[in-house]
Amino acid sequence: MIRYIFKRLISLIPVLLGATFIVFAIMFFTPGDPATLMLPQDATAADIEMMREFLGLNEPFLVQYRDFLFRLAQGDLGNSFRTGQSVVGLILSRLPATMQLATASLVVAIMIGLIAGIIAAVRQYTVWDGGAMVTALLGVSMPNFWLGLMLILFFAVFWANRFGYTLLPASGYGTLQHMIMPAVVLGTAHAAFITRITRSSMLEVLRQDYIRMAKAKGLSPFKVVFVHALRNALMPVVTIIGLRFGVLLGGSVVTERIFAWPGIGRLLIDAVRAQDYNVVQGIILTYAIIFSLVTLGVDLLYAFIDPRVKVRYR
Repeated sequence: MIRYIFKRLISLIPVLLGATFIVFAIMFFTPGDPATLMLPQDATAADIEMMREFLGLNEPFLVQYRDFLFRLAQGDLGNSFRTGQSVVGLILSRLPATMQLATASLVVAIMIGLIAGIIAAVRQYTVWDGGAMVTALLGVSMPNFWLGLMLILFFAVFWANRFGYTLLPASGYGTLQHMIMPAVVLGTAHAAFITRITRSSMLEVLRQDYIRMAKAKGLSPFKVVFVHALRNALMPVVTIIGLRFGVLLGGSVVTERIFAWPGIGRLLIDAVRAQDYNVVQGIILTYAIIFSLVTLGVDLLYAFIDPRVKVRYR
């Protein structure tokens, strides 16, 4: 197991290098000049040239990328072109908010998705099954920004006008109330995916011979479903949950803007607009590391769910 984890961690190096190279190339060849954006509109050509020299933007692409890798090896992601602050400090100040929102959204998605998927599978071809699938289809189809605006209009605007107080705040950060609407918005679409996967996996397991044997022995429906069927149906569900968490981290950008959530998604948008190479690189690198670690965690969780998988890790 330890050897497998070590190999997986080593394999992250080329993945992270590839991610940084692609993003660096995209930012480098994107039209625009960070030096121009940083200076006042009345800046002269000489001022712009001095700023480019100061930022190291006059160097060739490979030289700039090499310098970035050297700094990265020392744990230094540089400073923001826009604010002059440390990129590591900027990311660390915003990362907790994004992780909190992503985790809360995943909890919402898992709770709704697992329950709806199990009910749909156990009550196949009934109103419960049809209702769960239609709801899942609606959840996948609704854009995040539309659902977010609808929740704000109802819980913040309409509720305040009707009852004189706001049931849930439309923006802000720091309390559980602030997290409810963003978490629901992000979790809804992902709950739909989990519902469909859970239903499909549960139906496949419920058709197995050992499930029929468990029913023939007189086991209660609860034990048949939750003890014998659910655990064996969790493998594909765990996979999709791990992938959904990675998507939640990157997909929270729009939601963070709508609810004024101080996460790295908003920071990424501002950095892209200002062509702040260092900040963009740092955020993408952070996303890649977290997503890779989540994938590793999912693989290790397989061994807990199905002991037969442990053979792969020896």
